[in-house]
Amino acid sequence: MVAENTAKKTFSVTLRVWRQAGPAAPGKFVDYPASNVSPDMSFLELLDVVNDKLTIEGGEPIAFAHDCREGICGTCSCTINGKPHGPGEGIATCQLYMRTFADGDVIIVEPFRARAFPLVKDLIIDRSAFDKIQQAGGFISVRTGAAPDANSIPVPKGDADLAMDAAACIGCGACVAACKNSSAMLFVAAKVSQFALLPQGQPERDTRVLSMVAKMDELGFGSCTNQYECSAACPKLISHDFIARMNRDYLVASLKSAFAPASNASGGGAG
Repeated sequence: MVAENTAKKTFSVTLRVWRQAGPAAPGKFVDYPASNVSPDMSFLELLDVVNDKLTIEGGEPIAFAHDCREGICGTCSCTINGKPHGPGEGIATCQLYMRTFADGDVIIVEPFRARAFPLVKDLIIDRSAFDKIQQAGGFISVRTGAAPDANSIPVPKGDADLAMDAAACIGCGACVAACKNSSAMLFVAAKVSQFALLPQGQPERDTRVLSMVAKMDELGFGSCTNQYECSAACPKLISHDFIARMNRDYLVASLKSAFAPASNASGGGAG
């Protein structure tokens, strides 16, 4: 009786998946029917099932990135039915469950599209541009190996909460994929703000924002036009208010750099 009830809950869908053997190879959508789909499956579990069938039949499995499958690692960068990470709010692809879809649905799956995120294969993209932005300024010179007592440096509760909200960014790239200009402003703003709001981030505050924004532009990300698709697609619901905060920091740092004495100008701005 239990098996019959379980069987009644399953349904069938068709995955229309972007297949591309490599960056220089031509790509196309290929349909893969999937039956006996459990509504409690995650989307990545469904891809596993489809790949198992492809392997048994001697086909080439669909290449997709994944790691934690808990909405933390940010590697499952799929656009599903035109939306980064698929329908839903505040979720990564691995947190999307098949109960979101109906029997007979055709689900279109493709990689995040952005010039700064070159395609590797099928649904896998290269997001190392984000690493380069963080390397440009996402560090602090304060000694972290001998951290002082947490209560020795007072931090206002509001600032601490905002810093934690910014630090929730997992660097998945959904903000870039959702933006019509492929802007990385939300990502950069989150990484800049998580330090700028805390005492430990003050020594490099000015040079950090100047360096990270410059690297973002160098890597080919587009401009922000305040459409807010970025925050709408963010799996951690990072607020676009952080972009305004970063713009203010950037303006202040630029003015300090422009009017700094010649001895300091070569250092990229006042510290």
